[in-house]
This record gives sequence, C-alpha cells and structure tokens, in this order.
Amino acid sequence: MNNHITTIAFDADDTLWINEPYFQEAEREFCILLEDYLPQHSVSQELFTTEMQNLHLYGYGVKGFMLCMVETINRVSNGTASLQLVSKAIELGQELLQKPIELLDGVTQTLESLKGKYRLVVATKGDLLDQERKLKNSGLEGFFHHIEIMSDKKNSDYKKLLKHLDCQPENFLMLGNSIKSDILPVLEIGGSAAHIPYHVTWTHEQHASNLEHEHFVELKSIDEIMQYL
Repeated sequence: MNNHITTIAFDADDTLWINEPYFQEAEREFCILLEDYLPQHSVSQELFTTEMQNLHLYGYGVKGFMLCMVETINRVSNGTASLQLVSKAIELGQELLQKPIELLDGVTQTLESLKGKYRLVVATKGDLLDQERKLKNSGLEGFFHHIEIMSDKKNSDYKKLLKHLDCQPENFLMLGNSIKSDILPVLEIGGSAAHIPYHVTWTHEQHASNLEHEHFVELKSIDEIMQYL
C-alpha cells in the first residue's frame, strides 16, 4: 500500500465524527410517538421500509429521513394522525440538523500527520447543506484539498471522483466505516481501502462477510493507518 498512495480520502459520518447514534436516538423517539398505532419495533421496521422505497428519490441525509418519517406516520395511522404528530417528527429532524460535531478519537492527530505528505480528500454521502455545515463546524476544513459530497458511493461515483482528482486507482486510498460504501467499490475499481469499524451501523450499510484483499486493511482506529503508510 505505502509505495503508490498519493491521495487519501475519508468518509465523514462515523469516520471523522459521530453521526449514526444521533439518528438512532431520533428513531427511538419517533417510534415512541407512534406507539399508539404499532409496537415500537414495528414502527422501526415501517420506517426502514419507507427509507428504502424512497432512497432513489431522496438520497441520504436528514431531510430524506424527515420526509420518510412523515410518510410513515401517514401510512401507519391510515391518514388519521394529527398535524401535531407530524410537527413533532419534523422537530426530531431539525434537532438532528443542529447536533454538535463530536470528533472521533485520533482524527485530528492523524490528519495533522498526513497533511503535506498526501493529498487529503473528504468523500461522503449525505445532504449537501448538512454535510457542509458539519465540516465547517468540525474545524477540519483546512486539512483537505477537496470536498466531495456524493449522492451515492458506487463504482461509477468513485470513478467520477478519481477523474476529477486526476488520480489513478492504484494511487488512491479510501478510509471509512462502511464496508458496503467505503471499501468494496474502491477495491473493485483497483484502489486501496481501510475499514475503521464503528460500534453502530445503519442497517442499510451493514455487511456480514469477512473481507480479504491484498489492498485492504482492517483498522481498530483511524490513527492505525500510519502503520501502513
């Protein structure tokens, strides 16, 4: 890995800063709101179904999550829920959009060690305005050569990013917490990837199989990447 890498890209949510626990907290509160209609675990399943049905329309991020909560309320209640209930769901989404940024351990020190030696990039999915807000409030903007807020993370999306960066796959390393989004597509196009597990993962991003690949490393924390570079 260390002989050819010139560009290192980082996922943002749950790689640089905390994100998924906030969504899970909001989802728990949402399920409580609808417990007069269904048990909480059933509400959670209904919400996930709505999210998957709408992912191609809304993409990833808080605003799509809010719309899916509203749609789930309407379906679960057979159209009988009050506007007050919808308003409470919207409030949950707005609270998510105003969460403070809490950097994960080792992030700042790792970026400080890498800056100037490699071209550093953020490559993350999500809502444009929300991800821009989080990056600005994180205090990390100055470390990065380029910020790419992606609608998805498939092979074609990474190829588009590499073309924009004028970077060959063999010179590219991606770090992230999602095997499905941050690791597999990069390996498939000939790049290198490092997985940094996070203790909670959205159901849609979970990947069960153990991965072995000559250009893949499994890390316990972000600062361990220095051992491979």
